[in-house]
Amino acid sequence: MRNTAGFRGSYTVMITPFTEDGSAIDEAGLRRFVDWQIEEGTHGLIPLGSTGEFLSQTDDERNRVAEIVIDAAAGRVPVLVGTAAEWTDACIRYSREAEALGADGVMIVPPFYSSPTHDELFEHYRRVAEAISIPIMVYNNPNTSNVDLVPSLVARLSEIDNVAYIKESSGDAGRVCEIQRLCGDRMTVFAGYLPFEAYAAGAAGYVSVFGNITPRMSAEMFTRVVDERDIDGGRELYIRVLPLIKAIAGDLYVSATKAALNSMGMHVGPPRPPRLPLPRDRTKELEAILTDLGHIF
Repeated sequence: MRNTAGFRGSYTVMITPFTEDGSAIDEAGLRRFVDWQIEEGTHGLIPLGSTGEFLSQTDDERNRVAEIVIDAAAGRVPVLVGTAAEWTDACIRYSREAEALGADGVMIVPPFYSSPTHDELFEHYRRVAEAISIPIMVYNNPNTSNVDLVPSLVARLSEIDNVAYIKESSGDAGRVCEIQRLCGDRMTVFAGYLPFEAYAAGAAGYVSVFGNITPRMSAEMFTRVVDERDIDGGRELYIRVLPLIKAIAGDLYVSATKAALNSMGMHVGPPRPPRLPLPRDRTKELEAILTDLGHIF
């Protein structure tokens, strides 16, 4: 049964487990990872985002990852599938496939190479939105996509019926309030960075990379700050996990997240080239941080 409630909370933007040599999807490992995430309290799952290495997978692999995550989640939490593509027609195809598989929504970073104009971006999302009936989360990450979905453009996009969510990853927490001012209840903001600051400003969720590693802590931060309005308790937890958030940030975020999980015994395989496994000295630093958070090696 599909979860039809509005999206809110800590949504893990999932890594994709590969076999030891990186040549194939570790399907059994992916199912175990979904179960573990849900058992640990994550509020939602997002496969095939940047952390999931969507650009390093074939079309068949992308479809299979989406199929497995949706099937394994079995309606227990919402699943938003990353369906981004440089070509609008390809994005439509991925989005239709995700809807047919039972996805609750899709997350779409804008075309990331062509430097599209605002009119082109609007047309891209409009065409995708008209091709599907499930909600779209637009994904603003100018640091990686070469495109900045500024608040005025987000307000324009919010006029498209099922463009209802944004993952805001510019790093400017002030945009949460500005998007809310311009969009009203037409757009729900999820943080991509700075979750505590974004929650305090009114964000309804967090697309969490560190949730791959400590999903329970990521979910608990949302519960404390947003649901319980325990600002002091939420800040205390945030400060505790900040070393981990910082350690897996930056250009090596995929390699670092996979290194942490492999050190924890999750066996998610290596990143695919051109990414390289995290250097051993960085892995040891990660393990020290994880030990402080209660993981034993």
